[in-house]
Amino acid sequence: MSVANPVATGDEILISGDSHVSEPVDLWEKRLPEKFREAGPKFPNVTYGEGNHARVGGRDPVERLKDMAIDGMSAEVLYPTLGNSIYRLKDVELIEACACAYNDWMAEYCSAAPDRLWGQAMIPLFNIDYAIKELDRSKKAGMVGATIWLAPPDELPFHRPHYEKFWTAAEELGVPVSMHINAGYGHYATRTSLTPLTRQHQSVNLNKFAAMTSTTDIICSGVLERHPRLKIVLAEIQVGWIPFWLNESDDWNQTQPNEELEGMPPSAYFWRQMYSTFIDDRAGMYLAQEWGQDNFLFSSDYPHVNSIWPTSRDIIKKSMDDLPAEARQKIVGLNTARVYDKPVPAPIAPPADGVSREQWSRRSKFER
Repeated sequence: MSVANPVATGDEILISGDSHVSEPVDLWEKRLPEKFREAGPKFPNVTYGEGNHARVGGRDPVERLKDMAIDGMSAEVLYPTLGNSIYRLKDVELIEACACAYNDWMAEYCSAAPDRLWGQAMIPLFNIDYAIKELDRSKKAGMVGATIWLAPPDELPFHRPHYEKFWTAAEELGVPVSMHINAGYGHYATRTSLTPLTRQHQSVNLNKFAAMTSTTDIICSGVLERHPRLKIVLAEIQVGWIPFWLNESDDWNQTQPNEELEGMPPSAYFWRQMYSTFIDDRAGMYLAQEWGQDNFLFSSDYPHVNSIWPTSRDIIKKSMDDLPAEARQKIVGLNTARVYDKPVPAPIAPPADGVSREQWSRRSKFER
C-alpha cells in the first residue's frame, strides 16, 4: 500500500482510526421490529445541534464529507454514539435486535462513500451463534470491523471458552475486532449517576483499567496464540500507558511463566496483533519514537464534544513534530488503512464556497 507523493511534513494523508456517527434519536423507534419498539432505546434529552449531535454530519454522510474536507481527513473508521446504550438493556433478544437495526443503518450511511466511511458493526456476544451470523452479514453489507464490549459482563470474562468460536470466525473472515470506551458492563452500568469527580475517574482511570483487564485476559489466556491472524483494536483509550504496562506484563510473566503462551512475552503478542487509537497523546507520541509506530492509530473523534475537529493537523504538528516523517505517516493514516485492509483514498477537495480549516481554527469552540 502506498501513497503518491510521499510525506511532506504537515501534508500527510489523514485517516481517523476512531470517529463516530451521531445516530438519529429515533433510529430504534423506526427500525426495530414492532414487538421491540416500546422497550427499545429512546433519547428524549438528546437535542440536535448540541453536544455530540452538534454537527449534522454525524447523521448525514454528505454533510460529513464536507466536514472531513475542512479537517483534511481522507477516511474515517466509524463507531456508535447512542448505540452503546444497548448494553444497559436487560433482554438479550432485544439487545441483538437493536444491534441489527443499528448495523443496517450504519451500512446505509457508509454506502454514501464506502471508500471513505469505514463502518464498525455492533456485535453483542451473549449468543455466539448470533454474533457469528451478524458478523458475516455485516461484512457482506460493507462493514470493515466489529465493535464488541470493552468491559464484558462479570460472568463472561474474555478468558472463557465462550468466545472461542467468535475469535475463529473473526480471524477467518478477516474482520478486526474493536473494543471502545464506554461499551459494556461493570462501572459503565452506573454512568448516568456519576458526579463530575467520578466521571473523571471513569474517563481517565477506569477505561484504561478495563482495557488492561480485557487485554490481559485475551493475551494471557492464549487467544492470540491460537489465532495469530486475529486483529484487536482498543479505541479511544490513548496509547502512552501501553509501553509501560506491557513492560510490567512481560516482567510478571518472566517470573510467573504462563503455559498458555508459547515462548513469547505478552508484549510480543500485542505488537503483533493489537492496536490502539488516540486523539491527542503527547506522552504517547514521545514514546512512539521507540514503541508503537506500527500499532498506534491517530483519531479525530469527530463529531463528539471532545473531538479535535477541525484542527487535526494543528494537533498532529504539536504532538508529533519529533517523530520521523515515515513514522508519522504510518500513525496518522497508513496504519489504520492496513489494519482494515482498505486502499488509501486521496484527500477530499473542500467545497469552493465552504469554510476553510483556517477560518474554523480561528473560531472558539463555542462559536463553532
